[in-house]
Amino acid sequence: MKDKLEAILKSATEEINNAVSVVDLDNVKLKYLSRKGELNSIKKNLKDMSDEDKRIIGSMANNVSNELEKLIDEKNSQLYKIELDKKLQSEKIDITLPSDFRPQGHVHPLTQTINEIVEIFQGLGFSVMPSEYSPEVETEYINFDMLNFPPNHPAKDMQDTFYTKVAPNVILRSQTSGAQIRQMLNQSPPVRVISPGRVYRCESVSARKNNLFHQIEGLLVDKDITFADLKGILNEFVRLYFGSSRPTRFRASYFPFTEPSAEVDVQCIMCGGKGCRTCSNTGWLEVLGAGMVHVNVLKNVGIDPEIYSGFAFGMGVERLAMLKYAINDIRLFFNNDVRFLKQF
Repeated sequence: MKDKLEAILKSATEEINNAVSVVDLDNVKLKYLSRKGELNSIKKNLKDMSDEDKRIIGSMANNVSNELEKLIDEKNSQLYKIELDKKLQSEKIDITLPSDFRPQGHVHPLTQTINEIVEIFQGLGFSVMPSEYSPEVETEYINFDMLNFPPNHPAKDMQDTFYTKVAPNVILRSQTSGAQIRQMLNQSPPVRVISPGRVYRCESVSARKNNLFHQIEGLLVDKDITFADLKGILNEFVRLYFGSSRPTRFRASYFPFTEPSAEVDVQCIMCGGKGCRTCSNTGWLEVLGAGMVHVNVLKNVGIDPEIYSGFAFGMGVERLAMLKYAINDIRLFFNNDVRFLKQF
């Protein structure tokens, strides 16, 4: 049995030394040191030996096992280093070589503007209303009637609104205000939301107008809301969006769904209020419309105007982007000209 152990040690040592890969080494370990290996077979036969032989052969078998494990570990370290060096050599990169230029896309300037406006109003406590409340294909009832538009309002004419063939009185929404109706129908006050999205109007395409554009509507309904709250929110928005405190003015206007209503202007960013071609020599640029939610709109959605009041506002995203980045043609946003888009 001693001779057999010595033979195993000699044979295993030679195979370990001759191993040229980690896989070869694993095969040697499996052959001699596994549960079904040759050394374990000898250990299993110790029960049939005398006590003296058990002591001698058992000790010798343990020594052979320890010696082989030590040799395998040493050889494994050598082979691992060799294989790692080969891998590093084959995968090395010459960092002195010039790299290939891979142009990357950028966020569209309109998307940038929407994200910026949404972030500002979220910081002011507004949340974005669920998308299911803001479909682009809308009913005339939600888009007009619930917003206090009279039956003969010119905005309902085919010249201003795209009517679909889906069903009678189904349209492409002309404003995102309908989303406010759905929000108030599904949420009791307080309500503090904004709704960004695409809108469609039958307009002649020009440098200032397009038949598809983007709006962001805002709505706040709660107890004791006044026009002063509206002015404070919008003045803060103008300051944050244009990057500095900029004079604003509120001009009386008319919208069916707000009363009183106002157009909001900011001091011209081109001339600083002195008058130029951009502002038609007025020193002011219109940026959005706003007003206190009409009592009829509150009644239409089941909110008691004796208890609650609120304000709403709406702004054109393209208009704000054009003012901020001094863009003079709205069509540039939709032409997909890389020379224009890569500037953003």
